[in-house]
Formats: sequence, C-alpha cells, structure tokens
Amino acid sequence: MSTSNESVYKDDIDFAALALTDANFAKVLKSNGQLDFSNPESVQQLTKSLLKRDFGLNISLPPDRLCPPVPNRLNYILWIQSILDTTNDSYKDVYDPEREVVGLDVGIGASCIYPLLGCSQRPNWRFVGTDIDEKSLQFARQNVQANELQNRIKLLQTQATDPLLPLDRMKLENIDFSMCNPPFYESKAEMLTSAASKQRPPFTACTGSENEMVTPGGEVAFVSRMIEESLVLQDRVQWYTSMLGKFSSVAVLVQKLTDNRVDNYAVTEFVQGSKTRRWGIAWSFGDLRPVMSVARGVSGLQKSLLPFPSEYLIVSSNDPVKAGQRVDEILSQLHLQWMWKASISTGVGFSEKAVWSRASRRQVARKQGEAMEEDDDPEMAFGFKIHVVAARGGEFGSRVTIRWLKGHDAVLFESFCGMVKRKLEESINK
Repeated sequence: MSTSNESVYKDDIDFAALALTDANFAKVLKSNGQLDFSNPESVQQLTKSLLKRDFGLNISLPPDRLCPPVPNRLNYILWIQSILDTTNDSYKDVYDPEREVVGLDVGIGASCIYPLLGCSQRPNWRFVGTDIDEKSLQFARQNVQANELQNRIKLLQTQATDPLLPLDRMKLENIDFSMCNPPFYESKAEMLTSAASKQRPPFTACTGSENEMVTPGGEVAFVSRMIEESLVLQDRVQWYTSMLGKFSSVAVLVQKLTDNRVDNYAVTEFVQGSKTRRWGIAWSFGDLRPVMSVARGVSGLQKSLLPFPSEYLIVSSNDPVKAGQRVDEILSQLHLQWMWKASISTGVGFSEKAVWSRASRRQVARKQGEAMEEDDDPEMAFGFKIHVVAARGGEFGSRVTIRWLKGHDAVLFESFCGMVKRKLEESINK
C-alpha cells in the first residue's frame, strides 16, 4: 500500500536489478543488459515482472492483446489519486485512508491493470470494469482471481452501442471516478501510418487487437461521447477522466467542456522517460477544486484553455507570525465561517456570498439590532484555505497562499483574493 502519489518509476528501470529478483525476466534480458523492445514476449515479461516485484501482482496476458507499460499506467492512477485526495470534504489535501472509493474503468483490457494497481495502492478502493471484448474479459477475470480481488473488482461485458458509463445497469447510484484509455486511432490505416513513422517499436510492443487501437472518430469522438453521457449523469460521478494519446486532442476536448459550461476540470501530461508522453483530462460537475499542480499540468497548452488558477500568492513584508495574525483578524471580522490554526499557520473558511463587499457589509449593518432569522445551514458557495509560510531563500517576510477549495464562481475567488491582499498591504502601510 502507498500513501504517496509519487511514482516508484521516477528513474529509469534498472533491468539488471530486476533480473536478479525475477528469473523469468533474466531469461529475456540480453547479455549486454538491454531489453529487446521489438520482441513482444520481452516487453510482456517486463510488465509481469514489474507488477510482481513492485505491487505483488501476478497476471497472465494473451499474445494478441495490448500489453500495458506499467510506469505509464501507474502515472494515470496516481493522478486520479491526487485529484480525489484534493477534492474531498475533509479539505486537508492529503490521502484519507478511511474514504471508501468506487471507480469505473471503461475498457478494462486483458490485463485489468488499472483496477489491480488501484486496489494494490489503496485498500478502500473498489472497481467496476467494462469491456466489449470477450477474450479480454476472460483474461481480466483470471487476473482478478489470481490476485484474490473478486470482492473488490467486478467486471461487466458490454456492447459497442451500450452506454460507456452504464451506472444504472451496474446498479450504482454514485461513484467517485471513471477512467478510460480509449483507442487512439480513427482507422487501421492511421494506426499503420503512425507505426511506420516511428524509428523503433514503442514500449508497448505487444500486439493489440483492432478494437483496442481503433475507434470511429478516434479518441476525440470516444471521449466526446463520454462527455455527452456525463452531461446527463452530472454529479453521479464525482470525476470523469480519460487518458489521451494525442496532444491535439486536449484542446478539442477542453473546448467541448467549456462550451457545455463545465468550469471544474483538470488537464495533465504523463511523461515517462524521454520518449513516452501521454495526456490526461478530468472534469466534474461538483464544486470541489483540485490543487493547481494537479489541474494545470500541461505545458504547451494555450493559457485560455487551462483551468482557472485555484491558488493565489501574496508576498508580505510581515514575518509569518504577524502575517498569520493579520489574516486571522481580517477574516474574523467578516460574516463567514472561519477557523484559524496558528500552530500550523493555516485557516479554512466558507462563505455563501461575497460578504466582504460593500453591499454585503451594509446589509449586515442594517440587520444589526433586528431580529435576524435563523438560517438552516446555508449552502456555502465558496470555500478557501489560507496558508502562511516564511519567505524563500532566507529573505525577510512571508508568503501567503490562498487556495480555492470549493465553488464555481471564479470572480468570487478573485474578489476574495484582492480583498485579502489589499487588507494585508493596508496593515503594513499603517
């Protein structure tokens, strides 16, 4: 089990070290310590050996289905972990081992690698998985049973015309996330052209079936279909996600989300080594916002397509203690929920509206002395966290970071940040 969202494959895989721990891998390693990536059997054994050594997982793979590269697949699982860890109602931005999570893997594949990795990482995670290919499901079921995860992973065969997210058929009212690694290519011709343009076979040298590699309209059409289904399901799924094989797909799909007024989304880039590069997209109809490092992880995407920044930095000339005290004073004077913990220089607050605006303050003033009606736990439209630390590099002063925790209104967040910055500057100039 891992509580960290960092990959164990940050460095290149040491094939010689792996061969010392796995006799089957030693058999496919060449005498010069290199692996023949053009040989599907060698790549398949690498996947099996990594899963066994690093996650205690044992799998069987057919020769005519995709062989998943473990580091790349792990990166996707870790990103989903980070999204969920920073969008739960504890607002602590860390892994909650008590949280029970249910995920849906669309197109589970013969390896069943995503549910297997997810369950090995998080004991309270469960999965449902679908696939249209009977042979892939047959091997996936074997792999679930081989790892004694029948109680945590349920599989369902679907048809190409069925919903991609069959929650009703699976009798699931709500789930925490969906994930998918859709076919990249629009046609077999495009797949062959792409393969011919590469100098050497890719890491996934195992031969995939055509339905794993090709879909009408390619991955954009496939994920667009998922977006259309999500517009109906809404918050029955907290986070919808998909991996993407083409950078050009990211902008097209983000535009589709924004055209449908989905304002809470995340994009990232999965980089493994110097060659393998994939992308991820996630979206939610809920109002819990992931941290900025998780939501805005794509380089090269035009800024207008990136999610609105969920963090705002204020550099103060006050030392951290004074800056924290001043933050607490400012927010304690406002009509909102606010809790400040001086021991960790962190505060969390919630507001139903812009209570710092002049209009709101006048409204509160008018009600002073009047019999105010009790409000039965009003819906909080805006949530935030403020953290104060010392300035970097030994410089005097402090860094005040405002993190957007909850809400759909970016203007409200901007207004709040501007108010806090202005008040902090006023206290210094006095």
